[in-house]
Amino acid sequence: MSSSMECSANATVCEGASCVLPESNFNNVLSVVLSTVLTILLALVMFSMGCNVEIQKFLGHVKRPWGIFIGFLCQFGIMPLTGFILSVAFDVLPIQAVVVLIMGCCPGGSASNILAYWVDGDMDLSVSMTTCSTLLALGMMPLCLLIYTKTWADSGTIIIPYDTIGTSLVALVVPVSVGMFVNHKWPRTAKKILKIGSIAGAILIVLIAVVGGILYQSAWIIAPKLWIIGTIYPVAGYTLGFLLARIAGQPWHRCRTVALETGMQNSQLCSTIVQLSFTQEELNQIFTFPLIYSIFQLAFAAIFLGIYVIYKKYYRKNDEELPKNKEKGAEPELNGGFQPDEK
Repeated sequence: MSSSMECSANATVCEGASCVLPESNFNNVLSVVLSTVLTILLALVMFSMGCNVEIQKFLGHVKRPWGIFIGFLCQFGIMPLTGFILSVAFDVLPIQAVVVLIMGCCPGGSASNILAYWVDGDMDLSVSMTTCSTLLALGMMPLCLLIYTKTWADSGTIIIPYDTIGTSLVALVVPVSVGMFVNHKWPRTAKKILKIGSIAGAILIVLIAVVGGILYQSAWIIAPKLWIIGTIYPVAGYTLGFLLARIAGQPWHRCRTVALETGMQNSQLCSTIVQLSFTQEELNQIFTFPLIYSIFQLAFAAIFLGIYVIYKKYYRKNDEELPKNKEKGAEPELNGGFQPDEK
């Protein structure tokens, strides 16, 4: 009797071509532990990012929210529309199209703040955009899903985890606010914290990708179309966000910031919505897509960062030759993206 119970506990449940392993308590415990550790690390990294945010400039973006408004158009205009176009173009299954749209309707992720620092973006704008998009997601996500998912599904069946969004908002606002206070009171200390946090942030991004790959390695079998969409989607977000910001007359450093905020989605939130809204059988077809998007958004962000670093070194190399040009009477032409904003 005991042996049969032991066998049944380790059995694999198969139905047709689908096989599902019974839930492992070890995996659940590991997932909770890792999520807790990563959340704490993320809070510490966001605290360090806040050490690079000046209160007056941050409030300036809130009072004159032109940059935030452009980010809003990108986040809840460009991304859902792009997801809809890609789903129609690749003729994916209805449930797969819904997941692509959920990803497009999610607010910006915290990783965008870390990368904005590395590409010399506008940190004040980056943090304010992430905060506002997370807050506005409470209303904009249901609205966008209502508009775009009518073709494939009843939006009422999609569960929006408002508690998770609220937690993300608190986890972002509180450590960043503390970092801003430290920067205001002790600017020298804030710079030291920022250097450590920027390195820790880069490690954290890689760690999140690796942990996601390990925890969900059994779900890597997914439709090739979703792999292609997961590759194209973040690139489209980065490119369209940059172009829209540039068309709106934003300086180069803000264009880079808006591009990252547009393409860098909160894939963890997407995964939570997917798990709450679909059955286990449906999850077999779609669950990995948020992870695929997350990996490619980080991969292309790393490529863009590498290109920017090379350009920056080339720019500085040319800049060293400017005194020679001045001696000859030539007036050097500086890149406007590296100039302070006009007051």
